Amino acid sequence: MKTGNVFLVGAGPGDVGLITVKGLEAIKQAEVILYDRLANPKLLEYAGNDCELIYCGKLPDRHTLRQESINELLVQKALAGKIVVRLKGGDPGVFGRVGEEAAALAEYQIPFEIVPGISSGIAAPLYAGIPVTHREHAESFAVVTAHDKSDAGKPLLDWEGLARGVDTIAFYMGVGNLPYICENLIQHGKPSSTPVILIHWGTFGRQKTLQGTLADISEKVLEAKFSNPSIILVGKVISLREKISWFEKKPLYGRQILLARTSASPSELAKELLAHGADVIEFPKWKVTKMPLDLAKVSTYEKILFTSPESTDEFFAAMVEQGIDIRSTQAEFYGMSSKTMKALRERGFIGKIAQEIVDAEGMLIVGDHHLLEKGYQKADVMVTSKKELDRQFLPIFQRMLQEAQVNTMIFPSSASIEPFLAALADCDINGTELIKDKQVIAMGELTKAAALNVGLISAEKPASPTKEAVVDYLIGHPLQGAQV
Repeated sequence: MKTGNVFLVGAGPGDVGLITVKGLEAIKQAEVILYDRLANPKLLEYAGNDCELIYCGKLPDRHTLRQESINELLVQKALAGKIVVRLKGGDPGVFGRVGEEAAALAEYQIPFEIVPGISSGIAAPLYAGIPVTHREHAESFAVVTAHDKSDAGKPLLDWEGLARGVDTIAFYMGVGNLPYICENLIQHGKPSSTPVILIHWGTFGRQKTLQGTLADISEKVLEAKFSNPSIILVGKVISLREKISWFEKKPLYGRQILLARTSASPSELAKELLAHGADVIEFPKWKVTKMPLDLAKVSTYEKILFTSPESTDEFFAAMVEQGIDIRSTQAEFYGMSSKTMKALRERGFIGKIAQEIVDAEGMLIVGDHHLLEKGYQKADVMVTSKKELDRQFLPIFQRMLQEAQVNTMIFPSSASIEPFLAALADCDINGTELIKDKQVIAMGELTKAAALNVGLISAEKPASPTKEAVVDYLIGHPLQGAQV
């Protein structure tokens, strides 16, 4: 059997847009991905449906997989002929143990590539408005592990060299050792008034910062209950933050949004929310299988109702593939949502909005396989795709929810609500409890009615069911202080 390839990939600091092009291409072709806790799980959605996902992240209270086991898995999967990606937060060469993994692969003569990533020690400060070097404030920069294999995990460092010879220091994963760090820097020559900032979940929409000095930052961290993952930055250059802070000024900064999902790929709404500074979790993740369509009778229908934009695209694509002239049908076109109406307009058709599906003769309903559950007696149903829950992502979603503090829920369509609640139940999560005290947004009248029907009485509706209107609504209706 031919030996596979291994890509040791840096996922970047968190913002999915900060992964390299080469890293993303590796994910797309992967057959197996071993990923860490700090690699943004959204990146896994670019992998193929059949890609095996293995979590080997290290949580604060335990190690899910020991490093030796990770090395063995990489070798095992590669020797089985697989294309393997080892996905690590930040840059794999900065406290990422890539040297150990590469050495294990080399021992078995397994071909591998190391794909650099943007390191959190540089990116997180920039997202907090701090360049780590500056001609007037800092001419040197160091990255330092704040937890090593020494007794009690206290880092054995050249404290005098750091204190006297480096202008800006970035400590990784050192919140637990912060008093020890501050004490040693002061003891070896750093002024106690030196600025310090902690950046928690840097570059994510949930990013938080806490600023102080070497003298008082430890006490502030205890009061604020700050924790890892955090970058601790020490140096005078932090003073620039007041002038050039930018990420935290985005209009939706502080919004942690759970977006009910209807399609297999990330939505345009999610991209828009992220661009305005929000943290967005799309759930659930779907696997979609296209179904063969028999369009021989399409010209006999008086009405054709499309239940989603995807079903519209799949129908017209099949018409072209089968060489059927759309002019052969005289049917009126209907759409179940404004997005579906937009999809029809993009094809050159002005459809009519259908407030609900009415079972009638002479009508064709076009949509995914969930329609089969409705039991239509008169109308014909054409199933364009089979959509099923991607169960590999359920434990991933559970971890994402544990690490985030969701304060906003968005339902983009009426069809998104029931599958969302059912998928939550599969995660052993009570949907009613999860949504309690959250700001709930329903995009459109039908969606709001469906939300009210399942007990979401607090559902709010923007002026129109568009991504721009949702952003405007969220900006115009800020969260109460306790929710942020």
